[in-house]
Amino acid sequence: MSRLCCLASSSTPRLRAALAGSFLASSLLVACTKKEAPKAQGEAGAAATGAQASQGNTPEDAAAFVTRVNEELRRLWTAREMAGWTNATDITDAHQAAEAEASEAVMAYTAQAIAESRAFAEIEGVDPAVARQIHLLQVGATMSAPSDPAKRKELAQVAAEMPSIYGKGKYCQDPKDPESCRDLGQLSSVLAESRDYDALLEAWQGWRTISEPMRPMYQRFVELSNEGAREIGFADTGELWRSAYDMSPAEFEQEMERLWQQVRPLYEQLHCHVRAKLAETYGADKVPAEGLIPAHLLGNMWAQEWGNVYPLMEPYAGQPSIDVTKALVDEGYDSRKMVRGAEAFFVSLGLDPLPKTFWERSMFDQPADRDVVCHASAWDVGMNDDLRIKMCIKINMEDFVTIHHELGHNYYYHYYYELPPLFQAGAHDGFHEGIGDTLALSVTPAYLKEIGLLGEVSNSPEAVINKQMQDALDKIAFLPFGLLIDRWRWMVFAGAVTPENYNAAWWDLRRKYQGIDAPVPRSEANFDPGAKYHIPANTPYSRYFLARILQFQFHEALCKAAGHEGPLHECSIYGSKAAGDKLRTMLSMGASKPWPDALEAITGSRQMDAGPMIEYFAPLMSYLEKENEGRSCGW
Repeated sequence: MSRLCCLASSSTPRLRAALAGSFLASSLLVACTKKEAPKAQGEAGAAATGAQASQGNTPEDAAAFVTRVNEELRRLWTAREMAGWTNATDITDAHQAAEAEASEAVMAYTAQAIAESRAFAEIEGVDPAVARQIHLLQVGATMSAPSDPAKRKELAQVAAEMPSIYGKGKYCQDPKDPESCRDLGQLSSVLAESRDYDALLEAWQGWRTISEPMRPMYQRFVELSNEGAREIGFADTGELWRSAYDMSPAEFEQEMERLWQQVRPLYEQLHCHVRAKLAETYGADKVPAEGLIPAHLLGNMWAQEWGNVYPLMEPYAGQPSIDVTKALVDEGYDSRKMVRGAEAFFVSLGLDPLPKTFWERSMFDQPADRDVVCHASAWDVGMNDDLRIKMCIKINMEDFVTIHHELGHNYYYHYYYELPPLFQAGAHDGFHEGIGDTLALSVTPAYLKEIGLLGEVSNSPEAVINKQMQDALDKIAFLPFGLLIDRWRWMVFAGAVTPENYNAAWWDLRRKYQGIDAPVPRSEANFDPGAKYHIPANTPYSRYFLARILQFQFHEALCKAAGHEGPLHECSIYGSKAAGDKLRTMLSMGASKPWPDALEAITGSRQMDAGPMIEYFAPLMSYLEKENEGRSCGW
């Protein structure tokens, strides 16, 4: 399993085109699955079809089927991951074609295997582990191809071409002058560092020119992937995605909304304060005192995280800074030393060092001689502890934290790689991202001091608020963005949003949930969703919203195991073998158990809960409420 990655500094390349992480309850026998699947998948005749197909098969036949599927999937997934790694680290037409061919082979076999799995729908006495693997096979695809070979090939080609367009994307001020061209990293630096309104606007608009050619491709992608989803029993691709959380698609939507309502008050207070501060910087004519924030002023190409505008928001000047970028440079850190430093955190918990091949096969630096996808990602290419990360590491604190996050994925792979391939995934996809984020929460001032990167550590109320503001501008600001990405796609896949309204619906959701707006009028000539990697790469996004909630729930539990006393925001589990033991237990489960079992193993609870996040940011919430007195909040 691979290509899970950090979202903060560069977000996520695709997971495997099929079976990106499958999560439904292993306690369901196939006999139960056949009764519940039609309701979840919207296919009334599925049970009858399964009953007819299962005649004459035995539990032993089901076990043999799962064994064959795992063997074939390992071969196909490994081939596809290797092709994907090669293309991501050296983007060429030939490598893109090879990745598309490998993806097509995966999709063809997966569709065949899902169809064959229905033969075991009515068998009594199937081993629960076998039943779970069959169930995961049926609900785990993020992209299902049509059975028609020509359409399947077309889908694989489109699915490979869109992220390659993204990876090679550049905005040229003068199309005739290559020297005027800037890639995503360079344009993102403008968004992060400049305070020139017009320069920010140019960079923001410029990047969105790269996605316009994707629009007809994406429309075709939706048509083809929906056709494939219907062939395996789902109403559309969105319903397929929502069926992978041990609950019905409708219940999953309700669960997402429940969690959002828990954290919404904190987001609204943050939005209100940030809007007021931006108005002070850019003027009330640019940022209205009441209303939407222009998207290009929030320090990030997608306004998904706002940490880069912290200097404008700093609550108390003169407090010690926790940005150790200068210390990293002064201490002679290069990319490899950055990764070694993050590895040392995991080893301090009693976890294993990374294998030698990790250091030989990873990409830590941006090559000068070829195009690559710099988007940070973690891989196990061979599903056999072939761990790697792919980053264009910069020597700064942001990337130091990101590396901790990426290695969280690698350690998840490491502790479940001996499971059957169908179990080599997180308990649900939010778990994989949540683990990476959890470990990053322990990169506290005390931890940074302990490893020699920070001299002065202050726990004064002012220093705490400064640190929490920095954290919230990324973690809290992200929440509605994490929610709306898939809501847009669910509506697109379902046909509630048609191609004629792609962009309008995108901005409707961003206004509704984030309280931001495009800085200039946008039309259907634009394809702004495609300017975010996860759209052309077909990576489901709910995982990131769930991860932001789960990381605090995980963090609270690990801090308790470590014996931490005091406020949650002060805890680092660095050096705690007890926390490492609890973490290892959960990681080693992979997808072999339903996610409530995995959640209970680490937290003692079977329900996802945003309460620990709210507890963590309680000092900041009090500060924001006081600052916002007299302001008109909301939009």
